[in-house]
Amino acid sequence: MSFIGEAALSAFFEVLFAKFASSEFQFVTEEWVRKEIMNWETMLRNIHAALADAEGKQLQSQAVKIWLADLQDLAYDVDDILDEFATQALGRKLMKQHQATTSKPKKFNPACFIGSHLSSIKFNQKMMSKIKEITGRLEGLATRKSNLELREITYHVGRPVTIPRRPPSTSLVNEANVLGRDKDKRAILDLLLRNDGSDAGVYSVIPIVGMGGIGKTTLAQLVYNDDSIKDHFDLRAWVCVSDEFDIIRITKTILLSVTSETCDMNDLNLLQVKLKEKLWRKKFLLVLDDVWNDNYNDWLALRSPFDAGEPGSKIIVTTRSSKVSSIMTTAADYSLQCLSEEDSLRMLAHNALEREDFTRHPDLKKIGLEILKKCDGLPLATKTIGGLLRTRVNRDAWKDILESDTWNLPQQGSDIIPALWLSYYYLPSQLKQCFAYCSLVPKGYEFGEEEIVRLWMAEGFLNGPNTKRQIEDLGRKYFEELVSRSFFQASSKDESRFVMHDLINDLAQFVGGEKYFKMERNEEMKRPSHTRHSSYMIGDYDNIKKFETFFEAKSLRTFIPFDILMRDPYYISINILNDLLPRLKRLRVLSLKSYYITEIPDFIGNLRHLRYLDFSDTCIKGLPDSICTLYNLESLLLRCCEKIENLPSEIGILANLCHLDIVGAWRIKEMPSGIGKLTNLRALSNFIMGQGDALNIREMQNLSNLKGRLSISELQNVNEAQYAGEAKLSSKTELDDLELKWCEDFNENLRKKEVETEVLNLLRPHEVLKALAISWKTTTFKGSLYQGNE
Repeated sequence: MSFIGEAALSAFFEVLFAKFASSEFQFVTEEWVRKEIMNWETMLRNIHAALADAEGKQLQSQAVKIWLADLQDLAYDVDDILDEFATQALGRKLMKQHQATTSKPKKFNPACFIGSHLSSIKFNQKMMSKIKEITGRLEGLATRKSNLELREITYHVGRPVTIPRRPPSTSLVNEANVLGRDKDKRAILDLLLRNDGSDAGVYSVIPIVGMGGIGKTTLAQLVYNDDSIKDHFDLRAWVCVSDEFDIIRITKTILLSVTSETCDMNDLNLLQVKLKEKLWRKKFLLVLDDVWNDNYNDWLALRSPFDAGEPGSKIIVTTRSSKVSSIMTTAADYSLQCLSEEDSLRMLAHNALEREDFTRHPDLKKIGLEILKKCDGLPLATKTIGGLLRTRVNRDAWKDILESDTWNLPQQGSDIIPALWLSYYYLPSQLKQCFAYCSLVPKGYEFGEEEIVRLWMAEGFLNGPNTKRQIEDLGRKYFEELVSRSFFQASSKDESRFVMHDLINDLAQFVGGEKYFKMERNEEMKRPSHTRHSSYMIGDYDNIKKFETFFEAKSLRTFIPFDILMRDPYYISINILNDLLPRLKRLRVLSLKSYYITEIPDFIGNLRHLRYLDFSDTCIKGLPDSICTLYNLESLLLRCCEKIENLPSEIGILANLCHLDIVGAWRIKEMPSGIGKLTNLRALSNFIMGQGDALNIREMQNLSNLKGRLSISELQNVNEAQYAGEAKLSSKTELDDLELKWCEDFNENLRKKEVETEVLNLLRPHEVLKALAISWKTTTFKGSLYQGNE
C-alpha cells in the first residue's frame, strides 16, 4: 500500500454520500435498516473529515497506514451493500413498468426477478447480517480514529475537488510542442540519410539510448514523420515493442505498416516469408520503440526477413539499456541527454503559461528555475509539472508546489519520478481514481477515449450528474483533462487513440496499490481478498491454473483481458466460465472478448452489479434470457459476433443501457420489440428493420439521446412509408454519421419505389449531420441531403 494510493479515498466517499442521498433508499421498507444506513452516513462523514490528516501521518505511522487500508476495504463493502439496495429498488420499479406496458407472455418466471415479493423477503433476510457486520466495523474504525488522534480537517491545501476551466487542448502530436531537440533531430536524420557504403550490409541499426522520460520515443517520432525521410525511404514501419518481445506480433505489425492490410496468420515462417516478399529490394525504415529484451537469439529470429531490403535501409531502436543496443546495433549508441536549463525553462513556460518565455510573468521565473532543478532535465517530468502549474498561475501557488513535501517522499524501492508523484498528488480527487484505474492497461496498449469512459462509468467513478448523457459528458471532460496534464498522450500511429508513457503507467500501478492487479505473465495476487479490479494479458489457451488465486478474490469488480498478441482465436477453460465467474458476484465489468466461446451460461443473470459486458469477437449464437435481469447494465458490446442471431426479446427492460454495439453481427435480422424503451441509449451501431413490423421503425422515436454513428438497415421491410416519419430522425441532433441501407439481394420485382422515395424523405436527419450514406444493392451515395451542408 502506498502513500499516494490512498489519496483517491475522498472521491470514493463522495460517491457513497451521493448514494445515501439517492431516491433508491426510500424503497427500504425496514425501519431499522433505514436508521442503520443513516447511522453509517454520520459515522462515515466524521471519518471522512479526518482523511487529510491521516494521509499525511501515514508516512510516519504504520498504525495509521493500516487504518487507512481497513477504511478503504470498508468503503468498498459499504458501496456494494448500497448498490444491492439500489438494484433491488430499481428491479422492482422496472418490472412494474414493464408489466404495465406489455401484454406479451413472459418467457421466464417473474418470481426469478429481484422485484418479486418472495425475492424481496429473502433479500431483507440476507442483508440483515451484512448490515450488522458493517456497523461493527465502522464503530471499530471510529474508535481507532480517536485513539490515533486523527484531526478532522474541512479543507486541505492543494487538493481541489473541481476541474479548473481552461481552453480545450488538442491530442495531436505537434512538432511545435517539442522543444530542445533540434540538434538531436538533425543528428539522427544525418545517420538515416547518409550512404553507409558497400560494406555496411543491407541495413544498419541506430540505437537511441537514454533513461525513461528523457524523450527517446518523441525524438524517433520527429524523424519518422520528417518529409525528407518520407521521400528517402520506400517503406516505413513503427512497432511499439515494450517488454513483451513477441516475434509474431512484431512481424505482423511491420506487415500491417507496409501493406495497410491486417494479417490473420500466426505461423512465424509464413509471416516472415510474406514480409520478405514485401521488403524485397525496397529501402525501408523500421522503428522498434521501447525495446527491453536482451536475448540475442530473439533478435536473430526477428531480423531474418530484413536482408531482403535495399541497401541503405535503417532500423531505429529506442531503449533504456545499452545491453539491449549492444546485441542489435551496427552503429554506436546515440545517447540522448537531459534538456539544458534554457530548454527546460522554455518547455516549462510553454506548458505552464502557453508562452515562449517568462516575459509576462517575471515573478514566476525564479521559482520555476527552482522547480526545474527537481525535474532533472527530464522532458516528461517538466511537461507534466507544467500541466500542474498551468492550473495555478500565481506566485504563492507555485511556491506551495516548490515547497511540497511530496518531492521528498520515500520511494520505497520505486522508480517513480517525484515530479510525476506531485502532479498526481495535485489532481482533483475525482481524477485520482480514474487515473489509478488505468493501471489495469498494459504498457504500450493503445486505447480510445470512448473505451475508457465507458469503463469509468461502469465502475461508478463519474459521480454527480443526473442523466446518463451528462455522466458520459463528464467522463469525456475527465479524459481530456488527463490528456491536457500529459498523463495520456496521442498515439503516433492513430490520432484517435492514446497511450500512457511507461513511467506514467508505473505511476498508475504505484498509486493503485493492492486494490488493482494486472497479470502480465502468470503472477499471483498477493492479497486476493483485498483486490477489487483485475486485468490480464490474454493467452492462446487460458486454463484454470492461471486464475487460481481469483477464487479468493470474492470482492472483485473488474475482470477484463487485453489482447496485445493479435493471435485470435483464443481459448478459455470451461471451468473458468462455470466455476470461477459465478463466484465473482460483485463484478461491475466483465469481458470475454476474443475468446472462442459459443454459449453464455445462465449464471450471468446472477451478477446483479454488472454494468459492462463485452462479448465482442466471440462465437456466441445468442444471449440467455437471464441477461435481462441485469438492470444496471450500461454497455453491451457484441461487435463482430458473426454467429449471434438475435437479441433478447425482453431487452426493453434494461432501461439503463447506454451502449449497444452490434457492428459485424450480421446474422441479426431485426430489433426486438421494446427496443424503444431504451431511452438512455447513446450509442447504437445498427437499427435493423424486421419484416412487416411497422412498430419497429416507430420505436426509434423515443431514442432521442443517440449520438455518433447510426446505421438503419433492411429498410425494404418498411411497408407503410408514413411510419418512417415517426422515427423523428431530425430531432436526434447528436448524430454525426448516418447510413440508410436497403437489402443488397432484395428482389427487384418486389420493389415499391414510391414507398422507398417516401421513406427516404421522411427519414431526413437534422441539418448539421457530418456524413450521410444511402445504400441500395451495390450502390452507395455519400454526401448530404441539404445544400451547403459539409
